[in-house]
Amino acid sequence: MGQAMTEAAAAAQQPRWTLNYPRLLEALFWITSFSGSVVFIEPSPYDGLILLTLIVWVLGGVRIHRAVLPGVALLMLWTLGGYISLIPYWNEPDPVDFMTHTLFISTTGVFYMLFFSENTSRRFDLCMSGYAASCMLAAVIAVGSWAGLFGDPTTMTLDGRAMAPFKDPNVLGSYMVPGVLYFVQRLLLGRWAYWPVALAGLALSGAALFTSFSRGSWGAAVVSIALMTIMSVMTADSRKMRLRIGFMALAVVGVVAVGVGAALTEPSVREFFFKRASATQDYDEGPTGRFGNQKRSLPMLVERPNGMGPLRFRLTFGLEPHNSYINAFASNGWLGGFAFLGLVLTTTFVGFRLSLKRSPYLRHGQLIWSAMFVFFLQALQIDIDHWRYFFIYLGAVWGLEVGRVKWAERNAAKARSEARP
Repeated sequence: MGQAMTEAAAAAQQPRWTLNYPRLLEALFWITSFSGSVVFIEPSPYDGLILLTLIVWVLGGVRIHRAVLPGVALLMLWTLGGYISLIPYWNEPDPVDFMTHTLFISTTGVFYMLFFSENTSRRFDLCMSGYAASCMLAAVIAVGSWAGLFGDPTTMTLDGRAMAPFKDPNVLGSYMVPGVLYFVQRLLLGRWAYWPVALAGLALSGAALFTSFSRGSWGAAVVSIALMTIMSVMTADSRKMRLRIGFMALAVVGVVAVGVGAALTEPSVREFFFKRASATQDYDEGPTGRFGNQKRSLPMLVERPNGMGPLRFRLTFGLEPHNSYINAFASNGWLGGFAFLGLVLTTTFVGFRLSLKRSPYLRHGQLIWSAMFVFFLQALQIDIDHWRYFFIYLGAVWGLEVGRVKWAERNAAKARSEARP
């Protein structure tokens, strides 16, 4: 009795509230992931939240695993190349601002690589749930404004294409692709009880993707869903699971076909859809079009080890490169250009290994790598190197790889221990 009273008195003297650092970091990280779609103002809420998350994370201590070093090094070299190319234009505000943004966004990429390397599954799930919720918020705003349900359509759309809460319809469309993938994977692999929620999420994010009228994003969604489905079938645990994935994939195709078909019953939508769905647009063609400029820039870039300098391509050709590989050499010189190519190639190797090799991170890898793979393809026809979410998923691929390597190392150590006499 006396001991119980002593313990009760000691408990009463303890503070009633203590800071739970892991919970604080997780909550802050989820809010940061959720804020990613609100970027029509600069700086965006995401910019401030990611800095705060980074600071809180650093206070808890930083650990670096060797498996993430290639990704970190290549990302840093890409940024360094840009600053070397900036030297002749250091007195010009636009190139300086461009490289300041590059430094900031590449720093977030390094953060995500290291952040996902610890407590990998938990942090990945938090990121995707926040991102999916963000997609649903953005979809409501985008589709509602496109349909004229609220807001001024002239300020929230661009030439009949949904873009809010972004400033570009192409960015809205590409932002929706990982969200669409998330909901499709839930339908393919999730429980029947979650089917209605996943279907509602797919309908919302798919509607926003459609109304962005971004042909690159449409193609990215088709390719990424096909890739994820194929890899899911290849790595299925049983024949029954393969049949389930196949059946659900057909069901998803049917739902999407019905939705698109219903939208195309409206003559104006149908006409605009087929106009946007054409392989090329007027601004792509000709010697001074997008592709002509890219072709004419290649001999110039071969002769310039430091490139043209940040934001200098448009001064020569009147347009941005609309190709992240060409822009890497134009804005970041040979050092940054080859570093970017190296980052794409090594991430591609890591991504496919992560998505096809058995580990606890297999399904995570299939989701995230399918999105990253199409981002790399989109980089051939649009500038993705300042997309915030590109660096989230780049970091996630490398962080999941660290998780996989650690898991393999633990299994190998356990096997050696059991083999000892």
